[in-house]
Parts: sequence; C-alpha cells; structure tokens
Amino acid sequence: MMKGQWRTWALGLGILCAAALLRPAAGGAQDDMDRLKAELEAQKQRQAELEDKINRLEESQKRKEESLREEMVGVKEAEPKPAATDFRVYWRDGLRFATADDMFQMRIGGRFMFDWVWMSESDKIKEDFGRQEDGVRLRRGRFYIGGNIHENIDFMLQIDFAGGEVALRDAYLGLSDLPVAKFRIGQFKEPFSLEELTSSNNITFLERGLPNAFAPSRNVGFMLHNSQFEARMTWAVGLFRDTDDTGFGVRDGTYSVTGRLTGLPWYQDKGARMLHLGMAYSHRDPDDTVQYRARPEASIGSRFVDTGNIATDQVDLMGAEAACVVGPFSLQGEFIMAWVDVAEASTADLSGYYAQVSYFLTGERRPYSTSSGTFGSIKPKNNFFFGRGLGAWELKARYSSLDLTDGAVGGGKLSNVSAGVNWYLNPNARIMWDYVHSDVDKSGNANLAMMRLHVFF
Repeated sequence: MMKGQWRTWALGLGILCAAALLRPAAGGAQDDMDRLKAELEAQKQRQAELEDKINRLEESQKRKEESLREEMVGVKEAEPKPAATDFRVYWRDGLRFATADDMFQMRIGGRFMFDWVWMSESDKIKEDFGRQEDGVRLRRGRFYIGGNIHENIDFMLQIDFAGGEVALRDAYLGLSDLPVAKFRIGQFKEPFSLEELTSSNNITFLERGLPNAFAPSRNVGFMLHNSQFEARMTWAVGLFRDTDDTGFGVRDGTYSVTGRLTGLPWYQDKGARMLHLGMAYSHRDPDDTVQYRARPEASIGSRFVDTGNIATDQVDLMGAEAACVVGPFSLQGEFIMAWVDVAEASTADLSGYYAQVSYFLTGERRPYSTSSGTFGSIKPKNNFFFGRGLGAWELKARYSSLDLTDGAVGGGKLSNVSAGVNWYLNPNARIMWDYVHSDVDKSGNANLAMMRLHVFF
C-alpha cells in the first residue's frame, strides 16, 4: 500500500473517532459519518488521479529514451563506410596492407641471417683442402614484396643482398582460380625435396642436409599445382629452364620436367599429430655438363666433395621424403638418387640421404602447411622477456650422407653427425647453435661449431 493511502486511512479513522467522542446525539453522528465517508471517497479519487498521472509520466519518459536510442542507431548507420579501395595497414608476422574489400592484398618482409663458424680439421683435411679458417658472414639478407591482385592473381618479388651483390631469388605471377589447378610462371623453386621447399626461415638446422646438393632449387618456368581431398594431398608439375641468379641468364638447351606428390595418411588436431609422405621426380637436360658438390653443412669453408664438371646430356633425379610430428617431437628424412648419363661411360648412380629428430622442451610443435606440403614457422607459447618468458627451446640431431662416387665419377663421399639447440625468442627471431662432426672418406674429419642470429618478418 502506498504512503498516500496510509495517510488517507489514518485521517479518516481520526475524524471518525473524534466525531464519536464529541457528538453523543445519534442523528448528528450519522450525518458526520456520511460526510467523512464522502471526504474519504474524494481523497481516494484524488489519489487514483495522482497515480495515473505518475504512470503517464513514466510511459512518456520510456518513449523518449527509446526514441533517443533509435536516433543514436540512425546516427551510427549514417556514418560513412570506408571505400572499397581504402587501404588498412596491419601486422601479422610482417607488414601487410589490404583494401577494405580484400580485393588487393600486399605484404612486405625480409630476413637477415648472420653466421659465426669455428672449425678444426685433421692434418689430411688440411693437406687435401687447405686450412679451414673461422669466419663470419651475412648468410642471407633478403627483402620481398608479394600479395594478391583481384583475389585470383598472386605475385612475389624477392631480392638477396648477401655477399655484396644483388641476386634475384623469386619473381613470379600466379593464377589461382582455374578449374583444376593453380598456375605459376616466372622464377621460383622447382617442386622437389621437402627440405628445399621449406623456407630457410623454418628449416631446423643452419643449413640443409647433404642430399640438398642434388635439389634443383630456383629456375625459370611455369607450374601447375594444387591440393586435393580436403588438403590431404598436394601435387605439382612444371617445365623449367636453368638460369643464373639474375633470372635472365637462361642457359641454351637446358630443360627439365619436375613433379612432386605428397600425402597425409595420418593428420589429427590441425597437425599436432601427422605423418607426411612424398615423392618427387625430375628429368633434366643439362647444357653439356652438370656438377654436384657440398660443404659439411656450413656456409663457410671448403667443399669436401665435388664431382667437377660431368659431361652429360641427361640426368634423372628421384626423391623420397617422410616426416612425422607427435606434439613436440618430430622426425624427418629424405633419400635422393641421381642417375647421370655420363658421356662415353656408363651411367653414374649418385645418392644422398639424411634423418633428423627434434624435440621442443617448451611444448611447441612444428606447424605443417597442408596447401604446400612443407613446414611453417614456430610460434612460441611465451615470447622471451627477461623474467617473464623463456621463448621456445628446441633440441635437434641429424645424420646425413652424400655419395658422389660411381663409375667414371669420383666426387668423394661425405657423412655428417650434427646436433644443436634452437632458441626462438618470438615468432620473428631465433638464435641457432649447431655442432657438426664431418667425416670425409679417405681424408679424415673436421669439427664445426656454428651460431646464427636470425631475424625475419
């Protein structure tokens, strides 16, 4: 009951009690009682009118508030929207640009790798290859620009300044909306070898394994490629011509057809547990000669095995690859065979292989790209900040072997045992330490300690 009603009832009872005490006459008391009832009814009527007025005021206030909210929504809707061609700039592991409608996208990035190498070697190595000097070098100093035009055309231009000279690495255009496959033309990596196709930003060791001496790497050509069966399989095939680092020095009469096929028979939890299997093949028509050689998985020092120029007009390469990831543990290996049709001699069978393992002490895992069949960059669970985060720590070990001797070819045999640690400070910086024990057939051995400071974006 409202306070006004209590006051009305109290006033009425007081008047009735006073009338009963002051007016003993029965008839007068009845008249007073009737009058008091009339006054009470009138008071009730005024109270009802007051409550009705209050209700009307509350409803009016609600309507005003709703009208104000509608006006505010209208103002927001009336705000001008960005034009489809307006660029937004943002950071996602690199500097990126995109129009509001995402029809045009562009990214700018680069990588810088500084290497330190300390070497010791046996007397026979010194005799055969000379004294191996310690050294420091800028292993890679690259800038690139890439992106998409009208969603269906992609491009990449990458330049390397390491060594004081300008070298063209990637320069290509791609078309992505064809019915069956994507198309790429220009200079880029031939589809051969898991480790070669994995970016140098993401390989586990400072240098790729010894069998990489056979991998064709970048050349000029065109390629069809795609992923199938819900990205459980990738395929690529292309026609290429050998070129130099300028991208224009195409060698006459040099053609190659190269293809790669990969599959994921086991893939769970977005790659936290997976098994990758792949094969690649390349038929090559060299320009009279071909040469295979390798350092002991270092960017500085002598090449301990070298075939020299082999007179040939045909080479066939075959590669088999496998990789397994189970949480922080990974296993990877490749075998590459080269059949060189030596002029005026029998075919030389040259080969190489490696097997490597790695384990993240901090719980990260190697991310796998189902669209390319390669490994991506590590993102630490906690970036390094002194006293707050450790970054990501990875232990690693590898055995690799390369045999460049068969028949008329005497390039030598080399095997390496490697171990080391990688420290990922954040998704864009890491420090790498490698130790390599290298054994050269008939020449002795060498020991290498290496460190790399690596920044990329």
